[in-house]
Amino acid sequence: MASAAATPFIEAVNDFVIKFANVNGSGSASANELFAKAILRMGVPVSPRNIFPSNIQGLPTWYEVRVSEAGYMGRRGGTDMMVAMNPQTWDADVAELVPGGYLFYDSTRALPPSKFREDIRVIGMPLTEICNAVYHDPRQRQLFKNIVYVGALAILLGIEPEVVEKLLGEQYRGKERLLASNVQALHLGCDFAREHLSASVGLRVRRADRVGKRIFVDGNSAAALGCVYGGATVAAWYPITPSSSVAEAFQKYCAKFRVDQSTGQNRFAIVQAEDELASIGMVVGAGWNGARAFTATSGPGISLMAEFIGLAYFAEIPVTLINVQRGGPSTGMPTRTQQADILCCAYASHGDTKHVLLFPEDPHECFEHAAAALDLADRLQTPVFLMTDLDIGMNQRLCAPFEWDESRAYDRGKVMTAEELEAGRDFGRYKDVDGDGIPWRTLPGTHPTKGSFFTRGTTRDAYARYSERGPDYIYNMERLLKKFATAAAMVPQPVLRPAAQASELGVIYFGSTSPAMHEALEALEARGIHLDAMRLRAFPFPQSVVQFLAGHRQVFVVEQNRDAQMRSLLINELDIDPARLVRVLHFDGTPITARFVTEAIAGHVRKQAPGAGSDTKETA
Repeated sequence: MASAAATPFIEAVNDFVIKFANVNGSGSASANELFAKAILRMGVPVSPRNIFPSNIQGLPTWYEVRVSEAGYMGRRGGTDMMVAMNPQTWDADVAELVPGGYLFYDSTRALPPSKFREDIRVIGMPLTEICNAVYHDPRQRQLFKNIVYVGALAILLGIEPEVVEKLLGEQYRGKERLLASNVQALHLGCDFAREHLSASVGLRVRRADRVGKRIFVDGNSAAALGCVYGGATVAAWYPITPSSSVAEAFQKYCAKFRVDQSTGQNRFAIVQAEDELASIGMVVGAGWNGARAFTATSGPGISLMAEFIGLAYFAEIPVTLINVQRGGPSTGMPTRTQQADILCCAYASHGDTKHVLLFPEDPHECFEHAAAALDLADRLQTPVFLMTDLDIGMNQRLCAPFEWDESRAYDRGKVMTAEELEAGRDFGRYKDVDGDGIPWRTLPGTHPTKGSFFTRGTTRDAYARYSERGPDYIYNMERLLKKFATAAAMVPQPVLRPAAQASELGVIYFGSTSPAMHEALEALEARGIHLDAMRLRAFPFPQSVVQFLAGHRQVFVVEQNRDAQMRSLLINELDIDPARLVRVLHFDGTPITARFVTEAIAGHVRKQAPGAGSDTKETA
C-alpha cells in the first residue's frame, strides 16, 4: 500500500479519465460500457474508447472513459484512475497513472510494495474472493467479477446505482434470470464499497444536464444509416476489421426500412463476396447499371481493389467506398487507428488518377457524408471515398442528432433521358458539353436504338470509340482534371475557426483528430499561443484552403500517420513551400490526445522557429 507522501491526490468533479485494463475475452467489454453509459445517463458527457487486440481472447485490452462536463470528446492524455484487472500489463498500467491518481485492483492476492507507487492512492478490493464465495461456475465467477467492480466504482465515484440497475434492466429485458444475477453482482460491489471503501477517491460524478439532445452512436452504424438515407440499394463487401460492422449495420437498417410492406420483398441487395476484388467488381457493375452502390473496407482492401478503382475512374462509373482506416502497412495493427490511407486513396490505381475523399469528424458527419458521397459519385461519375477510421467507426461518440430533409431528392447528375435522345440531342459519352468536365451518360435500357456506348478501360474518343490517338487521350485526361476541379466546389467545405487575435500561425487538421484539436486550441490559447484553425472536410481542396495557407507564415498540419500524408497532399496539389508546413504526427495506433497536440505545437513555438519548418512528431 502506497503512502500519500507529499503528492496531493486528484480531486475533480465530472472531469477525469478512468481506464480499465482487462484481458480480452473476459466479458469486461459490456461491463465497461455499462459504466460509461451510467455516467451518460446522469447527464455528464463521456467519450469512451475501446483499445483491443486483434485476436479472439487472452491478450490485453483497455477501455478508456473520458468524463468531461465541459463536453470534450477527444482523448486528453494521462489517466487519473486505473482499474487494473490484468496482471500481465500491471507495471505499464500503474506507470500510466498521473501523480495523485488512483489505482483500483483485485486484492485477493497480496502484492509486494514494489508493485505500487508512492504518489498514488491504492484501493484494493478482493473481487475474486467475493465472487468465489457466491458463484460456483468458473465462467460466472469471471463474468460477474466485472459487474461487481462496476458496483464498487459506482459507490466510490458517486454514480447512482439505480441508474446502473435500470440499464441492466434494459439490457436483459425479457431475460429475468440473467437480470437477477447481474443485479445481485452489482449490489455485491456496492455493499462492499459502502462498508469498506468509503471516501477513498477524490473523483466524483455529479448529476448535470450537459448531454442535451445529442445521441450516442458509433461511426460505422452512422455511415450505414447514411447510405440507406442516401439511396444505396446495393452493398458488396468482404469482412475486414474495422469496417465489417458497416455492412452489418446496413443489413439491419435495410431490413427495417427497405422491405416492401405489401409484398415482403427486399428492395436491396447485400453480397458478402469471396474477396475484396469481387466486392468492388460487383459495386462497379451495379454503379454502371444505375444503382447506388457502395463497399466498406479498410486499407488492405483498398490495396486489392486498386485496379477496379482505376477502371471506375477512367470509365467514369459512380462508386462509393467507405474506408475505415487502421494501422498499416500490410496487416499492420488491425485493431488500432490511423489516418494513413490518404495518399493511397487519393491516387488509387496506376497511371494519373485523382479521387474525391471525404473526412468526417464524428458519427454525425459519417451519416451526412455517406449520403453526400452517393450524390457526389453520381454527379461526378467517379469513385468517392469516405475516409473514416477505427476511432470514429468502432467507438461510440456523443454527437448531434441525425437530420434528413424528406423533400431532398437524390442528385443523379447528368443522365440523358430517352426523350432527349429521341429529340435528337447529341450524345457523346465522354464529351464535355457544359465546360465542367463532366460528360452526360445514359443508363442501360434507356432507349432501344440510341444512347448506347461501349464501356471500356482503354483509351477512346469523346464518343467512346476506341482510339489511341494522342489528342483523344489528352482530351480525356485533361477533361478528367477539369472535372476534378469542378468537384472542389461540390464537396463539403472546410470549417474555419479564427483565433481570438490576429496570428501568423495556422493549423490544419481533419477527421478523428478534431475532438482533441478543439481542446488543444483552447489550451494553447490559454498559454498565449493563438492559431487560426482550419478543419479540412474533403479533397480536392477548395480555394479557401489556398487562401488560408497564403495568409499564414507557418501552418501546423496535425495528422495520425508517420509520413505526413496530408501535408504531402497539400504540397503536391497546391505547390506550397514545404518549409511553411510543420508536421505534427502521432502514429502509435492510439487516438491522438489533446495534451500531445498542445505540447507539440507549444514546443515548436517556444523554439521561435530558428529552423522554420522543423518537424514535431511522436517518438514512441
